[in-house]
Amino acid sequence: MARITLYENLADPTPEQRAIHQAILDGPRGKLVGPLRAVLRVPALAGPWQEIGAHLRYRTALTPRQSELVIVTVARHWSSELEWQIHAREAAATGIDERVITAIRDRSPPPFGDALEADLHDFTATLLARGDVADALHARITAAIGEPAMVELVALIGYYSMVALMLNAQAILPPDGARPLAESDRR
Repeated sequence: MARITLYENLADPTPEQRAIHQAILDGPRGKLVGPLRAVLRVPALAGPWQEIGAHLRYRTALTPRQSELVIVTVARHWSSELEWQIHAREAAATGIDERVITAIRDRSPPPFGDALEADLHDFTATLLARGDVADALHARITAAIGEPAMVELVALIGYYSMVALMLNAQAILPPDGARPLAESDRR
């Protein structure tokens, strides 16, 4: 049970809330899921949130596979159940090996076959853990994806951290029956 009233449970949404909800339905998501159900309580925040999220998820220079790898790494770092459930499935759909996804879930070294993917995972995990990364790692990734994509990469990590924290703080969980992250691994 969520800790606050989610949008779908509001008795009388405001015109601003309805308009943002419609923009979400008309956009690339096509449905209202995750933290936007809580964020819609504050339309001035929900509008920019959904626009930034749509850009970072669907319109960056990163490939969908690269983005989903980063997102599952963020989801696991924050032990965000719903974010993990959605994006582990999306990561698999982009072709990320199930062994990599399982290793990330289990907090084990993932068996990457691709050096850039290994670097993206390392960059994400290190930035989340330390708040910075080594110059050499930053330079390798920037050389591979370019500076605009590097900016989007850091923004993606920050955005999905915000998503995870909203989901966790408001107790927005996956539907019943979804396989949860191991309770012993939760923060």
